[in-house]
Amino acid sequence: MPVTVTALGAGDPAGRRWLRRFVPLITVAAVLAVLAIWASSRELDSIEARTLNWDYIIAKTGEHLILTLVASALVAALAIPLGIAVSRSRSRIFRGAVGVVANIGQATPAVGLIILLAIAWQTGFVTALVALVAYSFLPVLRNTVAGLDQIPASVRESARGMGMTAWQSLRRIELPLASPVIIAGLRTALVFAVGVATVATFINAGGLGDMIVNGLKLQRYPVIVVGAVLVASIAVLVDWLAGLVEDLVRPKGL
Repeated sequence: MPVTVTALGAGDPAGRRWLRRFVPLITVAAVLAVLAIWASSRELDSIEARTLNWDYIIAKTGEHLILTLVASALVAALAIPLGIAVSRSRSRIFRGAVGVVANIGQATPAVGLIILLAIAWQTGFVTALVALVAYSFLPVLRNTVAGLDQIPASVRESARGMGMTAWQSLRRIELPLASPVIIAGLRTALVFAVGVATVATFINAGGLGDMIVNGLKLQRYPVIVVGAVLVASIAVLVDWLAGLVEDLVRPKGL
């Protein structure tokens, strides 16, 4: 009787789901391994050696991650409650005004927004943080409103009929049902923040933008490549982690 060899995950929904879930992580690990081998095999001059060392790379990656994660946490803390307020409001003026203000940050080019804030205020981490929050605010706000607005009125009426208050209905029913849409907005905001954080270097806020800009100014190709690949890898990883969170909080049956 012939023996059929089945590939990992073939015909197994759980196996395929496992593979899809970890493909981004495996891909990023492989890319970073190839990058490390490529960079270590090159003969670096003194300028490149000062940049392409573990201490410098880890320090700049840490700065980039802190800026990105703090900005994303602030966006979530501000945009989700505001989105709830907008979804509860019947005032078209209020909804329109919030939408216009939120659109300003994303409509303005990232470099221009950061430079304008630096001129009007100061340079450094705090200014870059404000710019990132303004730039990443809209996706979370918009998705929060959309996620709550898509819940049928009959669901809210059923919750009220069961004796729930408006707050209990929001916390126990509406937010869990809207969570996939809200987290999709957070994923978008995270990726935006990772990319925009690279231009924070122009106002002395650190991050991997320092490495990329130094490579461009000094015309050091290996430095540019390492910085760009690290930023892209971080963007993929944060999106992957946010996807895992989305799967965990998604109500069963959705």
